[in-house]
Amino acid sequence: MKVLLDTCVLYPTVMREVLLGVAVQGVYEPLWSERILEEWALAARKLGPMGEVQARGEIAQVRAAWPKAEIRFPPSLESRLWLPDPADLHVLAAAIAGYADVIVTENAKDFPRGILAEEGLSRVDADGFLRGLFEAQPGRVRDACEAVLAEARRLSGEDWTMRGLLKKARLPRLGKALEAAG
Repeated sequence: MKVLLDTCVLYPTVMREVLLGVAVQGVYEPLWSERILEEWALAARKLGPMGEVQARGEIAQVRAAWPKAEIRFPPSLESRLWLPDPADLHVLAAAIAGYADVIVTENAKDFPRGILAEEGLSRVDADGFLRGLFEAQPGRVRDACEAVLAEARRLSGEDWTMRGLLKKARLPRLGKALEAAG
């Protein structure tokens, strides 16, 4: 399954780390475009002067880990498309050009289901996407989440619980499912 990851799920960090950790497990193939990665770098400026620098380092790592994930497309593809927010046309164009099955985004209103269906696509938020993957392949998703939890504890020095970390990362249903599964 090919999955286009929108900027809003690549930044923030924990959400991205869980999504990409599951991809490392071979559950799906992530896709993005150069513009999506650039939006991530620019969004990281909110963290302060080093935010963008750190993001560009992380982007270099992501590109190295998934060299085939970055989708290019001709401008003519974007010009034939319509979305409520024209600034998101590049996301839809990348999904089409990459033969994605789904777009993972937190911006549901900007990606109407009917328009996506015309292109053979659907959309889902990160929590719903990961929850569905957990139901299908619980061991792989749990392994990815455990690795992210361990790294969060190491970096922060805090004793995070899985559910607490995932809730803070806007993945509450996944956190609840992991907790219920024991």
